[in-house]
Amino acid sequence: MSAAAAPVDLTPVIPAARTLTAADLDGLVEELAAYHAHFAPLFQRRQQRGWAQVYLRGLLTADVPRKNVEALALRLLGAGPDAERTVRALQQFLGEGGWDDAAILAAHQRLVDETLGEADGVLIIDGSEVPKQGSHSVGVARQWCGHTGKKDNCQAGVYLGYASRRGYTLLGRRLYLPAQWFSDDYRERIPRGTPFRTKHDLAGALVEELTGDRRVRARWVACDEGYGDSPALLDRWAATGLWYLAEVARDTRVWCLAAPDGQAAPARPERWAPPRAAAGKGPAPTKARLHPASPAPQRVDEWAARVPAARWRRYRLLEGSKGPLVAEFVAVRAVAVRERLPGPEGWLLVRRTVPAAGEEAEYKYYLSNAPAETPLGELVRVSGMRWPIEACFAEGRQELGLDHYETRSWRGWHHHLTLVLLAHHFLVRLQRRLDPRGGGRPDGPGAAAVGHSTVGAARHAPAAPAGRAERGRGARAAAGAAAPARLRPGDRAGLAGVPAAPQAGGLSLPSSPPLAPPGGV
Repeated sequence: MSAAAAPVDLTPVIPAARTLTAADLDGLVEELAAYHAHFAPLFQRRQQRGWAQVYLRGLLTADVPRKNVEALALRLLGAGPDAERTVRALQQFLGEGGWDDAAILAAHQRLVDETLGEADGVLIIDGSEVPKQGSHSVGVARQWCGHTGKKDNCQAGVYLGYASRRGYTLLGRRLYLPAQWFSDDYRERIPRGTPFRTKHDLAGALVEELTGDRRVRARWVACDEGYGDSPALLDRWAATGLWYLAEVARDTRVWCLAAPDGQAAPARPERWAPPRAAAGKGPAPTKARLHPASPAPQRVDEWAARVPAARWRRYRLLEGSKGPLVAEFVAVRAVAVRERLPGPEGWLLVRRTVPAAGEEAEYKYYLSNAPAETPLGELVRVSGMRWPIEACFAEGRQELGLDHYETRSWRGWHHHLTLVLLAHHFLVRLQRRLDPRGGGRPDGPGAAAVGHSTVGAARHAPAAPAGRAERGRGARAAAGAAAPARLRPGDRAGLAGVPAAPQAGGLSLPSSPPLAPPGGV
């Protein structure tokens, strides 16, 4: 098969990106109530259960420019004489409430398995940053900010996503604390005993915690170059029994076990301990070295550049607004480098774009520990399953107020993100039932048998970002070009037009929501 032959179509096994808006939720009060009931027993107090339902409904339906606590409370409950007390109670629930994130996330993950779980599902690791002003928000510092594409004042989180043929959503999150937050100036603002952990360490812990409890069925874990550049992290994931497919830099070195033309490589690399000297004096050498007869490892881009045209295989991955996303792939068994010595054997997968006339092809490189019998098509499928986490970020920002929070505390950040994850999954469950074209199988075990409304949701297919500096660009475009204007933290423009009366229609609220006194949330 030549590269010019008809591409293999993988679009049926890769989820389509879709969005649901607040307008699509009209009249679904019973569905949200049933969904909230999954988690209500995990809130210890009645007031907590009530405010959790209010906050979820606000994230999903409030028609305000920014979905912060004040705007949600005033829009949903009205700006009447009790408004100040209502706002304060909701703020306390979010920022200080003593409810257990871990138990709620564990229940969320088990529910995701019911909705989307498949034996060959893909866990996805990525980071997302929120620009912030000042130094008051926990974890804020000048650091790389993917949202602005430069070093900026921001909070950084590490996120775990999930994708299968049924759809995609988020499973977990960790707030990254820069080293400066462990100095005396900041230490009192984070929980006592919190250790410094790198983003790679946070990514390892997210996957280990999930797989240790077997909460969600998965076979793979995928990541971009920002995490794939850590051999220690890849080995940590491999130890869980998962197969990883990790994007790596073009100058990554491996020992390819076949030449670019497909012929066998001349020799495999070997570890070697030098023999004792002829005189027999001194201890015998014990430190392993690369055997003198072993070939040198080679850069992955140099190997790929010599692959003949006949070896590339063409695949259609997604259906985009400008036509199908088609790319060419080649794979070879390779031995990874570990501390300059031969490490685990796995796959090197290379992807290149099909350029238009006058353009040059762009390449991406991936390493995987998948078994030797893994088909090329399966490696290609998993390479096309990393973009859903970018779509989760875009949908979370544009529909669910993921980055609209104004809480500054450690607990508030985690509480807000927990409820955003629950809100996104509610949309996923609703989407699967109402629009089977998005991967839903109404007769499958993940189908949610609730309600009878219909939803019109647009299908999009973002291309994978070209590099770490552009992460999220394709997903943001996929989630809709007419996104709400972004307001800087502290901007109160979202409150200027909030009417005094509660928002009508959509997911109506109880006439008398429970108000929690100080310390009662």
